[in-house]
Amino acid sequence: MLSNKIKRSIRQNLSLEKPTVWVGKEGSTEQVVNEISRRLEHRGVVKAKILQTGLKNEEAKDIAAKIANQTGAILIDVRGHTFVLYKQKRKGKTAK
Repeated sequence: MLSNKIKRSIRQNLSLEKPTVWVGKEGSTEQVVNEISRRLEHRGVVKAKILQTGLKNEEAKDIAAKIANQTGAILIDVRGHTFVLYKQKRKGKTAK
């Protein structure tokens, strides 16, 4: 579990960055989850945006929570259609 201080620091660091992943009208598909998971492994933090067409049946908070659960990440923040996920990098990972 992350402290509020660390969460606030992550939000501040990513506040000016643009989203790196977009969730389309199909929602949290396997491809989107795999891409987010790959970026989390590489960087540890992902900022994603859900397109308006992707919000037909669910709210942004629900989609973000589902993706966080599927990737094993921590949901840091949801603002509007944009959310931030964090996953601690594994130590001792070998380069491919």
